[in-house]
Amino acid sequence: MDITSKQLKISSKILNIGVKMLYRELGNTKEKVSILGFGAMRLPTINNQADKIDKEEASAMLEYGIDNGINIIDTAYSYHTLDFDYAGESEPFIGEFLSTGLREKILISTKLPSWIVEKKGDMEKFLNQQLERLQTDSIDIYLLHSLKSDYWENLTNLDVFEFMDTVLGDGKVKHIGFSFHDELDLFLEILDSYDWEVVLTQMNYLDEGYQSGINGIEYLSSINMGNMIMEPLRGGRLVENIPPEVQSLWDTSPTKRSPLQWAFQYLWDMEGISTVFSGMSSLEQVKENIAIAEEGYPNTLTQEEKNLIKDVARVYREKKDIDCTECNYCMPCPQKVAIPTCFKEYNIAKMLDNPEASSMQYFCLLDEENYASSCTECGNCVPMCPQMINIPEELKKVKNIFGR
Repeated sequence: MDITSKQLKISSKILNIGVKMLYRELGNTKEKVSILGFGAMRLPTINNQADKIDKEEASAMLEYGIDNGINIIDTAYSYHTLDFDYAGESEPFIGEFLSTGLREKILISTKLPSWIVEKKGDMEKFLNQQLERLQTDSIDIYLLHSLKSDYWENLTNLDVFEFMDTVLGDGKVKHIGFSFHDELDLFLEILDSYDWEVVLTQMNYLDEGYQSGINGIEYLSSINMGNMIMEPLRGGRLVENIPPEVQSLWDTSPTKRSPLQWAFQYLWDMEGISTVFSGMSSLEQVKENIAIAEEGYPNTLTQEEKNLIKDVARVYREKKDIDCTECNYCMPCPQKVAIPTCFKEYNIAKMLDNPEASSMQYFCLLDEENYASSCTECGNCVPMCPQMINIPEELKKVKNIFGR
């Protein structure tokens, strides 16, 4: 591969250790991570049963990934389960796979199931279970999973800071952090509350204004926080069934890249991003992603290419169906319906033509009382909307597409 002079002007944070894979520093942790991480949430399954991992195929994928430089795997207590309130099969599979002599080659990232922590002792109980399931004495990166306002309030009430100090002190956890699914103000509040080392946030070129968004990414970079990324492809929708008008835009670029390459390079172009987790489901995807990662240098996109990516994002956004600007004038709803969030997730489902993928965000972000189905059509919100949206009628669309 020819390395251009621009690629040679890379930050000292980037370390080309392997033949194929590129590595970056994980904030101040002193860990060096592959820019492509293995997300163990969408492993191949038998007969599409989420709790039945195809161990032979999944093992071949992990083996190829590790042989070609991937050195970090992200899993969680509830990955590969039929019900997120219960332990899944991802952790024990990863533990079994790494027990064959590969543990020392891999950084394991897993997560405390925040939503089922009911008492202080639960945190230690879950961690001990995870250590056993992963067949390890220490977890490299331990995250408080999917923090949003109610989970965070509950954890702080249960002395989560003391728990984190203890597990770091006794060596059960090497580095502590959190994954996040809420808005920027809460993101900053959580960051200021503890001496975190690593954060996992959702980011892709369509999500710059979503949740903590690009402002959160830039802030993490400014404080040299270990910055891990999930959902780089928005559940695969940025590379599947590409609308003709989007493909036409990609085709205008003198530098030819696949939609997959554009999506990953958008992220790898940012120096402050340490690793990007891809929830790969086949060996073909692992091979393709690793091949792309060979060229994942920062600061390589031209301004014209960055503008092109923004144009593509704009075309996707123009497909939204409800003209909500998230001004929040309609809030609070007397029935506690999270109106702007309901409309946001609905619009994303329409933009990407994938209600199933968006439904995971919808049901994870909201409590049942916040669903569109809680609307009683009282109409209090209608005169408050500057966009003159008939909110009760539009909430019916949300209810119909996501159900309960």
